[in-house]
Amino acid sequence: MNVLLTAVLAVQMLSALVMIGLILIQHGKGADMGAAFGGGSAGSLFGASGSANFLSRTTAVLATVFFVSTLALAYYGNLRPASSGSVLEGSAAVAPAAGASAPADAVPAAPASGAALIPSK
Repeated sequence: MNVLLTAVLAVQMLSALVMIGLILIQHGKGADMGAAFGGGSAGSLFGASGSANFLSRTTAVLATVFFVSTLALAYYGNLRPASSGSVLEGSAAVAPAAGASAPADAVPAAPASGAALIPSK
């Protein structure tokens, strides 16, 4: 199970890094207008609109992989073994009895009124 979680986490991190790179490479919607009037990006490797389609489709696929891996990590992170009960079940916090004295290292209670805080002369 630990190897599976490590593999899913690695897929998620790699897809996130590649997706960030692809998003930074892509041109905005305003860049297409500049290419129509003789901008330098008109003669690209994929053609005028081929790079936008390739990069946007690859980004969509990587976003899907990232989303699915995030859901898988959330699912496996919330799985609890059936034998374990509540977190508080194992620790028995016992309150002191009404007549019991306070421990030696306990902090004394503050006075109820502010008058006791003023030193007398």
